[in-house]
Formats: sequence, C-alpha cells, structure tokens
Amino acid sequence: MPENKRNYLLLASLILIWGSSFLLTDRSLLFFSPEEVVTYRLTIGALSMLLISLIYSKSLFVSIRPWFHFAIYAVVGNILPYLLISTGQMSITSGMAGLLMAVMPLVTLVLAHFLLPNDKLNIFKFIGFVFGISGVLFILGPSINNGSNSTIGILLVLAAACSYSINTIIAARLSSYDPIVTSTCVLILASVISFLIWPETLNISFTEIPFLSGFSLILLGVLPTGIAAYIYFIIINSAGATFLANINYLIPVVAFFLGAILLGEEILLQNIIALMFIISGIFISRKNS
Repeated sequence: MPENKRNYLLLASLILIWGSSFLLTDRSLLFFSPEEVVTYRLTIGALSMLLISLIYSKSLFVSIRPWFHFAIYAVVGNILPYLLISTGQMSITSGMAGLLMAVMPLVTLVLAHFLLPNDKLNIFKFIGFVFGISGVLFILGPSINNGSNSTIGILLVLAAACSYSINTIIAARLSSYDPIVTSTCVLILASVISFLIWPETLNISFTEIPFLSGFSLILLGVLPTGIAAYIYFIIINSAGATFLANINYLIPVVAFFLGAILLGEEILLQNIIALMFIISGIFISRKNS
C-alpha cells in the first residue's frame, strides 16, 4: 500500500477512535464511577502499549530523569483530563463533550505564544482564537440550560481541554523520547498513580458489571487510551505534525454526531453553529502555519 494512502487510512482510524471515546465514556459511566473509568482505562491502555512494546522489543528507561518527565505527562495529560471529562460527562452529553474538546488547539495557541519562544501569535491565530472562543462563550449559551447539559459539566470538560493544552506545551519544552516507550511508560505510571489515589477502585465486583459498560470500558482502554497513542506516533513519524493537525477539524464532528446517532442525543441549531465557529477558528488559526 502506498505510504500516502496508508497515512490517510491511519488518520481516519485515529479520528474515529478518538471521536468515539466520549461515546464509550458515556456508556462506561452507566455503571462505573468517574474514578473507576479513569483508573481502569489507564490500566487497560498500559497493558495494550506494554504488549506493543514487547512486540517491537522496546526496553523501558531505567534512569530517573525520563521517568520524572513521564510522571508529569501521566498526571497533566492523562489522569487529570480523564477525570475532568468523566466527571463532566455525568451531567452533559457525549456529543457536547466532544464539541467542547475542540477548543484544545485554540487554547494551545495562546499558551504557546507566552511559553514557546518560536510559536508566537499572528493575525490568523488571533482571529482563529476569537472565532473558536466565541463558539464556546456565546453560541453554546442557550444549550447550557436545555436540560441535557449542566454549566459545571461544560466547565469541567473545558478544563480538561486546557489540561491537554498544558501537556502539549510541557511536551514541547521537555526532552523527546522514543514514542512507543514514552506512551507505555506514561500509561504505566498513570495507572499506578490512579490506583494509589483511588485504592477503592480495586473493590469492584467484576461479576456484577453489565456487559455494555464493561465492554465499553475495555474498548475505551484498548483503543482511545492505548492503540490510539501508537497510531498517533506512527503518523507523526511518517507524515509529520502538520498532517496530523487535520484531526482537530474532524474529531469533534465525529463525537458530536456519534452521540446523536447512537445515543439519540438532541442536536440543537446553536450546537451546530458552535461547531462551525470552533472548527472555523481552528482552520483560520492554521493559515500561514
């Protein structure tokens, strides 16, 4: 298969996998608590990446410095945003959660301007940010009070988007490591830390888990948490970060409409307009980049 075609197939797979994570989280929360969802998706993801590391004969780091960096990624890029999203989705729809996460690259623009010396705001980035934030602040307003979405849930998911943005900036400033090893080590640390924070998650009666919630949680761990990280780094290494940035346009669309099609979540006109504003903001911000 030509490499260009393979890259597009991998990109489509990644969009579908990450776009479905909010749907899978929603179904998992029918039985599991947000803390259990976080802990077990990280554990399953860590086991998935550990298997991939073994297949590729990757050895994990033994020195202290890389593991310190991985611990930062584990907390800021995994545990915190996963907890915020899972808790937020207790009171908002999966489609709304996916839509709100689209502001992540826009928040990253602002943080990068102040924290990364070679990534300053230009006119296109500024206009794109204004468009994107307008979608959140002004267009989404009516949907907050429609009975399906709470203000606190929306704020929690927006906080998760900010956490991902901060993690992106941290990753840009710290040393680079082998992508498979990085993903594996980060997920291992994140799962261990989660069990230490929430030891009560070990008390689950596995015989009482409904099939739908259990299967959703397994998929959530294997695909969006584990395998997606592997696909992400394959694309980065073969096609580059600019090519990968195309996912920012489509993941919120997939998440939004999966919730509507599979869960029967209501599609409001202001949500569609908000989606258009946010995606337009991402598109404009990438002009001249």
